[in-house]
Amino acid sequence: MTDTAVTQEGMPAIEDFASMLEESIGSSGSLERTVVRGTVIAIENDSALIDVGLKSEGRVSLKEFAGPGQTAEINIGDKVEVFVERFEDSNGEAVLSREKARREESWEILEKAFENSERVDGSIFGRVKGGFTVDLSGAVAFLPGSQVDIRPVRDVSPLMGTPQPFMILKMDRARGNIVVSRRAVLEETRAAERSELVSNLQEGQELQGVVKNITDYGAFVDLGGVDGLLHVTDISWRRINHPSEALQVGQSVQVQVIRFNQETQRISLGMKQLEADPWDAVQDKYPVGTKLTGRITNITDYGSFVELESGIEGLVHVSEMSWTKKNVHPGKIVSTSQEVEVVVLDVDPNKRRISLGLKQTMDNPWDSFAEKFQVGNAVEGEIRNITEFGLFVGLPGDIDGMVHLSDISWDQAGEEALEIYNKGDNVKVKVLDVDVEKERISLGIKQLTEDPFSVAGGSIRKGEVITCTVSEVSEGGIEVTTTGGLSAFVRRSDLSRDRSEQRPDRFAVGEKVDAKVVNFDASNRRISLSIKAKEIDEEKQAMKDYGSSDSGASLGDILGAALREREEQSSANDEESNKETNTTDADNSEEKDSSD
Repeated sequence: MTDTAVTQEGMPAIEDFASMLEESIGSSGSLERTVVRGTVIAIENDSALIDVGLKSEGRVSLKEFAGPGQTAEINIGDKVEVFVERFEDSNGEAVLSREKARREESWEILEKAFENSERVDGSIFGRVKGGFTVDLSGAVAFLPGSQVDIRPVRDVSPLMGTPQPFMILKMDRARGNIVVSRRAVLEETRAAERSELVSNLQEGQELQGVVKNITDYGAFVDLGGVDGLLHVTDISWRRINHPSEALQVGQSVQVQVIRFNQETQRISLGMKQLEADPWDAVQDKYPVGTKLTGRITNITDYGSFVELESGIEGLVHVSEMSWTKKNVHPGKIVSTSQEVEVVVLDVDPNKRRISLGLKQTMDNPWDSFAEKFQVGNAVEGEIRNITEFGLFVGLPGDIDGMVHLSDISWDQAGEEALEIYNKGDNVKVKVLDVDVEKERISLGIKQLTEDPFSVAGGSIRKGEVITCTVSEVSEGGIEVTTTGGLSAFVRRSDLSRDRSEQRPDRFAVGEKVDAKVVNFDASNRRISLSIKAKEIDEEKQAMKDYGSSDSGASLGDILGAALREREEQSSANDEESNKETNTTDADNSEEKDSSD
């Protein structure tokens, strides 16, 4: 065989084969690691068979032709771009990838967008540690959790699979890393919206917002790029203890701009201002004296608040809650959410205050007691408390009256009289005074019996001499008891005319003594006695009856004569008394004999 262009059989020469092989190899080698256009020639099971002009076709999974969460739409004869990884694998088929082809295309587009700081479209399709994965038209990017939104997002489900713009923060093609941010897009958008909103913002303007955050003092509302504060007092006309009672995070609300500070960019919002003020006609609606029914909304140390209608509350002061329960916490009388009947006491629309009374719906027990029991009437009650100044006795109507120390006993001192009484004892008392305005009732125990001083002292007159019995001897004088049972004290200086005889020890308990009544004060229950005054009076009388010292008689003679006459008179009285006694005995004997 000679070197000719064509052999005898019509086949190319050996040189022609060599050149053709070299051309084919060189052309094929340039396709590796590149993106080529191929034709779908068949679809088998879950893969597509694609012809890219190589000696063998390649298989690509149908999943690579569909986006995340989507179904692949590909048919035989479709032209598709694929990435050639190798000419053939162990099975002799070309190794192709649709996903890598899309990624290569996307990388070029993304690099241009990154250089120009442009937004790119993508969709979140997966969750990874620290964030999420985003499909950027074939390229997979990482979305950190802090870059999802301006504020923390609890649920990302609504964002999954939804096409939305992102900003590329970082790209590394060699490592295949892309970091994107959704927050940057939102901040850029919000900045523009904020600038437009602030420039057009006016007081009294109504806006739609979303509750962003809730605090103890109010809620922050997102107005679309700018936040405003909705104070708890501006949420509703009715009482709200905490904003969470009326609002929730994420809730859409209609608000009104109350105040706007251009310098500080602070916006104060209100919701109740969009409703009619219920206090405008409150004075006509709730005149003084009107009886109403309301609900207890709040209880404090000084009273309780009653809701009359939505946005209208009145205060029942602790002093207006009960006629009888004084110095008691309102929580022990009423409870929250309780329905109560109240009476309007005062209305001040300027200060937005309504004073209510709870006890006014019930009968005044002081008036009822005054009508039922007059001064001087006796009543029984239980001793509820014992103090240093008297007894407190429970009376009908759940009220108390007081028995003062001075009204417990005629004879005993107040402190001593208290010792015989115990808390819980039932006692009978007498009504001494009833003061409805001051809510005071004065009672007495000793007034149930007649004053022994007045009874015994009825026969005692000032200036007369009475006979007493010594009951006690002390350094300062002697304590004596009159025949009527009254006690009196004779001072040491009043024991005798003579100074040498002014000794209490010369008297003995039980001894009878005569003394002159110097003073008798029934109102103060006081008797003043003096033996000295009696002796002086006797001396004067003796001087008058038996002469004077000027006549030659001594004072001793005069007093001796007076004493003898007194003794003689006393003896005569005794004889007469004995004679009467004997006559009486004889008469009794005669009556006995006649009866026999």
